[in-house]
Amino acid sequence: MLKKITDFFEKHLLLPEEDDGQNKDHCLRLATAALLIEMTRADYEVKAVEQEQLISVLQQRFSISADETIELMSLAELEADQATSYHEFTSLMNQHYSQQDKVRVIEMLWEVAYADGEIEKYEDFLVRKIADLLYISHNDFIEAKHRVVDR
Repeated sequence: MLKKITDFFEKHLLLPEEDDGQNKDHCLRLATAALLIEMTRADYEVKAVEQEQLISVLQQRFSISADETIELMSLAELEADQATSYHEFTSLMNQHYSQQDKVRVIEMLWEVAYADGEIEKYEDFLVRKIADLLYISHNDFIEAKHRVVDR
């Protein structure tokens, strides 16, 4: 299962050396989608409002096509059943994304976690874990959370 996700990322996400930067943004969008799907499952109850927020974040912020969204969500759901680590996603991000991009990922995770108006302890734990894997400072982690909660 993890091989399918890796193949998908290599096919759609890895940046060519001569890329102009637009592909980098596209990569961030798609890799983040997999982590956002994990966030919907963090508290062991996938709520409709969280899934709606996930789709909204993907489509409004990232302009991802419906086909890309469906394909990535399908692959990420399969991986989630088998996954023991988020390292595949976070290592890709650490290699290719700026600190600002990674903080943006954390903010989007908070958006999905807070979609139902509360942050469960498992959701908080997952965001903290991803933030640690992305080398996000505690201050940036907390500021991202406050930006989402204050909206």
